[in-house]
Amino acid sequence: MPNLTLYHFEACPYCARVRDFLNKEGISVPMKDTHVNPAYQEELIKIGGKPQVPCLVIDGKALYESLDIIEWFKKNYKK
Repeated sequence: MPNLTLYHFEACPYCARVRDFLNKEGISVPMKDTHVNPAYQEELIKIGGKPQVPCLVIDGKALYESLDIIEWFKKNYKK
């Protein structure tokens, strides 16, 4: 299984879409809230070049856009 981290923030509706999908599917991944800890936003910019959330980091590579993240989980995640 790849190393995964989801960068998000609580009030973001697109982040909520991804979190809701993960909860519904029973998928647990480490999450970093970029509004709670500004250092996480700096990490995200270093990884993906921009502070946009949600962002799923897969083995050090950034995947943006909530629907793309959900699709990645549907195709690649095995419980």
